[in-house]
Amino acid sequence: MNFWEYLGSRHQQLLTDAYQHASAVFQCMVVATLIGVLVGVATYRSEWAGNLATLATSTILTIPSLAMIGLLIPVVGLGVPPTVIALTLYGLLPIVRNAIVGLRGVDPALVDAATGIGMSRVSRLLRVELPLAWPPILTGIRVSTQMLMGIAAIAAYASGPGLGNLIFRGIASLGSSNALNQVLAGTLGIIVLALLFDAAYVLIGRLTIPRGIRV
Repeated sequence: MNFWEYLGSRHQQLLTDAYQHASAVFQCMVVATLIGVLVGVATYRSEWAGNLATLATSTILTIPSLAMIGLLIPVVGLGVPPTVIALTLYGLLPIVRNAIVGLRGVDPALVDAATGIGMSRVSRLLRVELPLAWPPILTGIRVSTQMLMGIAAIAAYASGPGLGNLIFRGIASLGSSNALNQVLAGTLGIIVLALLFDAAYVLIGRLTIPRGIRV
């Protein structure tokens, strides 16, 4: 059968795999964002601490994804756990780096003004610094999401959820009638999901970033 016939006959399974793929990436991005922003908040005031945080998260990113998942399997087993841990760790670097850069880039005069009207350090952080640092943080989240969309496909090696299962099944059955269709469907599905997520981030940016800051 051709590719379109394959899609028509397998659309239910494809939708299920696409949902699982998107869900895994979304949940891991939420966790990575929370951890990344907290690390950025904890380290941006110190040059050495910020450099250490960036170095640590960049070192994680140098580990090949297949090796990372392979190392996690003996510890946490197959399936969802190694997928979640690996994706969360890989998603940290752009968020941590952009959070540090964004927070350091806040105009000191605005922070001094907030201090002058009696704001506490926590209030300044939540009401002045983080909102002004949000555009670069959101950019880091977008970059991380695009990376994790592709890396999540490798999770199929550990029986993880998502479209990677289609790609691995197709590669394992090269020469069969539907092998190419499986690889192509999984690859195109990941591309479509990445574009949809990026469009959602653009919308979030328009809704959460004041026009003056965007300009």
